Amino acid sequence: MNGLESRGFTAEQEALVVKSWNAMKKNSAELSLKFFLKIFEIAPSAQKLFSFLRDSKVPVEQNPKLKPHAMSVFLMTCESAVQLRKAGKVTVRESNLKKLGATHFKYGVVDEHFEVTKFALLETIKEAVPEMWSPAMKNAWGEAYDQLVNAIKSEMKPSS
Repeated sequence: MNGLESRGFTAEQEALVVKSWNAMKKNSAELSLKFFLKIFEIAPSAQKLFSFLRDSKVPVEQNPKLKPHAMSVFLMTCESAVQLRKAGKVTVRESNLKKLGATHFKYGVVDEHFEVTKFALLETIKEAVPEMWSPAMKNAWGEAYDQLVNAIKSEMKPSS
């Protein structure tokens, strides 16, 4: 595990994240695809970062590799958010964190990409649970996402 302490992720924020994630979980396959399509809508150039999309002849949403990839990213992000307070830090296995850091480094992911992804994530959640959505919930998910990104960024270097 990595030692980035979760400063400022409160019990209230945890409750909001857990409550909304429980409501979204059953639709996570559909939501994760929406999440990625939103990223590409905001930043079409982001598609170039994914090797499996670069040479693809089918529309993005029909790419067979996008769904599983989107699903794993969405689930990891949400599960990490739910665990943040209990664990006191970002809980992605260290081997995964190193791999994530190295992969994001290798493909040239920069701060703007993380910002676009954050915006897309928050929009996806807002649309998924409109009746629960509030500024407080937005802040809670934003804080959890930022901490995950900081953990990934701390490992963004060439793989050794």
